[in-house]
Amino acid sequence: MRFPERFSNLPEYAFPRLRALLAGHAPGGPEIAMSIGEPRHPMPAFVGEVIANHLEGFAKYPPNDGNDGLRSAITGWLNRRYGVNKDPATDILVLNGTREGLFNACIALCPERKNGRQPKVLIPNPFYQVYAVAAAAVGAEPVFIPSPQEDGFLPDFGKLSDDVMNDTAIVYLCSPSNPQGAIASRGYWRTLLELAEKHDFIIFADECYSEIYRDTPPPGVLEVARETGADPERVVAFHSLSKRSNLPGLRSGFAASGPRNIAEMKRLRAYAGAPLPLPLQEVAARAWADETHVRENRALYRRKYEIADRLFHDMPHYTPPQAGFFLWLDVGDGEATTLKLWRETGVKVLPGAYLGREVEGENPGQKYIRVAMVAKENEMQRGLEMIRDCINQ
Repeated sequence: MRFPERFSNLPEYAFPRLRALLAGHAPGGPEIAMSIGEPRHPMPAFVGEVIANHLEGFAKYPPNDGNDGLRSAITGWLNRRYGVNKDPATDILVLNGTREGLFNACIALCPERKNGRQPKVLIPNPFYQVYAVAAAAVGAEPVFIPSPQEDGFLPDFGKLSDDVMNDTAIVYLCSPSNPQGAIASRGYWRTLLELAEKHDFIIFADECYSEIYRDTPPPGVLEVARETGADPERVVAFHSLSKRSNLPGLRSGFAASGPRNIAEMKRLRAYAGAPLPLPLQEVAARAWADETHVRENRALYRRKYEIADRLFHDMPHYTPPQAGFFLWLDVGDGEATTLKLWRETGVKVLPGAYLGREVEGENPGQKYIRVAMVAKENEMQRGLEMIRDCINQ
């Protein structure tokens, strides 16, 4: 037996690669973990109470599509946040974490052929790695589009030829982006929607960082689609409670689209999905209905932006993140700097190359490190100071 050929060119996942890089090297001080985007702010105070009040739900099989209360809470949030009206029965699919949805939506919605040829899946480079493995799983050709600083750290799909675009079945786009914290503007979304209509593809909008930003809420693809009168089936938007509500262990997210796309995703998920336990669905419903904890969380991140800006404002090529909780720092050689930081300070970051893919001999993440600003404020500031001092050496 062999590993399937379609997965044979997948590099080792980012965090096993990081462990291998640091293996055998002692940290230069107490470890400060800044490599993984695991929120460490307080989770909402109501979580334990809600679970305790619904413990009997663990004795039941949960509904695969999510219960009525959760789907209604999600559509209520979408209306308040983006001004869109979605039918909770037909336009929403509850997910066991959005990574599951980003993967399985590709299986459900990517055709085997487009225009008689192998379909293409367009992926920003660097990117969240599930996009690439989803393309490989369906036998599509992944096309990695660089997202350099000069393009605002977003892929310029308009530079691609009509031949490439006509064979495209799906475009993944993360906004606010991981790792750079860039935001797709209304104009950017509008142009991408026009391309989707012209070339007949679906946009998978990964918006899991949408509620962590500086001042102005990032526009969402669903609201731009509504404003422009775009076909609802052109877009699948993915959202999560992991970052918004500091609940990564809850494994709760959702996909929103037109009824045809959601029906196809539900049909597949009926066979292979892992539904969220009922008590956790109750927690998720409460979280989507509450904004107080989200505002408090955002205030903590705003202070972290201020600290990062103060410490790195005079660093060449420093680009303040517009949203999300990562710093994307140009350090010349991300892998060498990661090892240097670990050996000299104990600060653990992630080489940017581990989030990118080499295309024509170049990996757009090679020069960068990704720094997760998720720790408590004092610990995070100490880690950033050590990163700055180590780089300046």
